[in-house]
Amino acid sequence: MSERIAKFIARSGVCSRREAEELIKQQRVSVNGVVVETPAFNVEGTEKIKIDGEKLPETEKTRVWIYHKPAGLVTSHKDEKGRQTVFDNLPAGMPRVISVGRLDLNSEGLLILTNSGELSCKLELPSNGWSRRYKVKVHGKVDKAKLEGLEKGCEIDGVVYGAIKVVVDSEQGTNAWLTVTLQEGKNREIRKVMKSLGLEVARLIRVSYGPFQLGSLKKGEVREVPQKVLKEQLGGKLD
Repeated sequence: MSERIAKFIARSGVCSRREAEELIKQQRVSVNGVVVETPAFNVEGTEKIKIDGEKLPETEKTRVWIYHKPAGLVTSHKDEKGRQTVFDNLPAGMPRVISVGRLDLNSEGLLILTNSGELSCKLELPSNGWSRRYKVKVHGKVDKAKLEGLEKGCEIDGVVYGAIKVVVDSEQGTNAWLTVTLQEGKNREIRKVMKSLGLEVARLIRVSYGPFQLGSLKKGEVREVPQKVLKEQLGGKLD
């Protein structure tokens, strides 16, 4: 059965499908010695596929890990500023993996890692309806009515954000801990929304992403999700 070459490359774990499509447009991908010119090209999987002259790795079974990202690490394979990345700090022996979404430099907590670029794309889709839950420490005067209003969505600097549910867990002076639940997870969404309410985010910890939970995982630790659990939680997304 044939499939689009970008999808096949993504399943090898080298990169996401979108990144594979970009490599193809840059004419860096060849099949049986011939440069591929369009992402619409189909392959059977028996061909000799190369990127920049390097043979594509053998496609492995899909694997998923949960990782407790510490603050101060960039969620990318390379950083133009030379900062430490998540992938520089993974335990020895880990295969090449990519992240499902990102956590910004100063955020911490649950990060899902996988060897499948195809699965990474599927798990990031808003259509999954997966909630992302965070523990957030803020500094400033908490207005509970304004926080409740976020459930209707909001617009900041021309960017529309979907419903955000906020529960105030504790308050002490001008500091408070909140539980924030959302589904979109746009770039720096929580920080921008809280700033619009006069609140400064001091700590931001993701504790769950869909069915995946941070639990008792310590900072810097990584744990593979068993195949049985993976099938139960992801079902058809593994196909």
